[in-house]
Amino acid sequence: MRPAPRTTALARRAPKKRVLATLAAIAGAALLLSGCAGGSGDDGKTIKVAYQKFGNFIQLDKHMKKVKAEYEKANPGMKVELVPIAAQETDYFTKLALMNKSSSTAPDVMYEDTFQVKSDVDAGYLAPLDSYIDKWDEWDQFFDNAKQAGLGDDGKTYGISMGTDTRALWYNKQLFEQAGIAVPWEPKSWDEVLDTAKTIKQKLPDVIPMNVYSSTAQGEAASMQGFEMLLYGTKDTLYDTDSKKWVTGSKGFTDSLQFIKDLYGGGLAPSPDQALDKNVGTKVGAEWLPQGKLAIALDGSWMSGTWLEDGSAPWPEWNDVMGQAPMPTQDGDDPGSVSMSGGWTLAMGSKSKNKDAAWDFIALALNKENSKSYDIAASQIAVRDDVSKDPEYADANPSFAFFSSIVPVTHFRPATSDYSKISLNIQVAMEAVLTGQQSPKEAAAAWDESVVGIVGEKNTTK
Repeated sequence: MRPAPRTTALARRAPKKRVLATLAAIAGAALLLSGCAGGSGDDGKTIKVAYQKFGNFIQLDKHMKKVKAEYEKANPGMKVELVPIAAQETDYFTKLALMNKSSSTAPDVMYEDTFQVKSDVDAGYLAPLDSYIDKWDEWDQFFDNAKQAGLGDDGKTYGISMGTDTRALWYNKQLFEQAGIAVPWEPKSWDEVLDTAKTIKQKLPDVIPMNVYSSTAQGEAASMQGFEMLLYGTKDTLYDTDSKKWVTGSKGFTDSLQFIKDLYGGGLAPSPDQALDKNVGTKVGAEWLPQGKLAIALDGSWMSGTWLEDGSAPWPEWNDVMGQAPMPTQDGDDPGSVSMSGGWTLAMGSKSKNKDAAWDFIALALNKENSKSYDIAASQIAVRDDVSKDPEYADANPSFAFFSSIVPVTHFRPATSDYSKISLNIQVAMEAVLTGQQSPKEAAAAWDESVVGIVGEKNTTK
């Protein structure tokens, strides 16, 4: 397992219940490991595939079961043991790391978030795939940025992208019309977004005006699609790629926290208890939006997958009710809007006893037909050229065109092994502001201190 993040002044201020939640996650992981012990792949005839099964990840579970059946049919005598991990994102990372500690529990294939690749390479959990992709005639179909997503610091490839995503504002057109707000909605600044939320609060007091994930319970959903969607819409950035230093003391950082303060402090967002619930993401997609309880959600391109006929919360009317708008930059400055992109990969465990079999499973799971079926079902933006041009994919979901159109204004998380620790402290800063424990300036200053503690002052810039 990777060393625990260094305790900082900011992290020490996290509420006790967040610490207890982390301890509970570790305890749960220990139970999971006890259930997985026994070295299922020791005979070389069984490969273990670990992935997340939580909330909106129902399509991933279906995909893995489909590929398992195809793989076992094509490889008589071989077995695939699926290990679905029922955990929210942060807990999933914890449990996966614990599995990777021992050769008896380490998976042969794992579902790996792109931002975790470099830190997990450093931890020794992943095996390079270059010798396999050099002989894989489908590798040329993957877009260059998708190939970059699975690289380690050594330039080797450790993960193959399953799809990517973008983020924007989902809004309920029916609620907007009831509140007298014109649609299509195209806000040009943060102030216009907040003004719309205020109108919703005034005209529809029983409706939650807007959701932006902002707690440690939400992990990357808070730091990436909450905070960084704001920060990258300012004139500042999180990481200076030219100097390879983390940016501290920026006005944009404080301004982004001020947006969170204005939203939650102004009663324009879910209550603190709701916001701190690790299941709030599931509630947004499966309950609040379909039931007309939430007007605006800053969320991802995959949301509509929840509402498809075979999704976790089918909603046949979703395309008639829901609209999408780009998230504007802070003051409407060029390029006018902003998005964040990420995505997940399939990676090979370094402790796998049968790496050839593990690769065969990865290649099968990500061939054209399986990539297409998964991208359609999970509402993913295709990372293969042949899938993106396939009429079946293009016509499968009416939101694909919009979310693909904002790729030119998208940003990616810093691809460094320190990012996960720094991201955690972004979440703590957001939560401190959300709960009123700190002002935006205080939380930003504490975050600056935490970054220096993690990377050293020489690796920061103002």
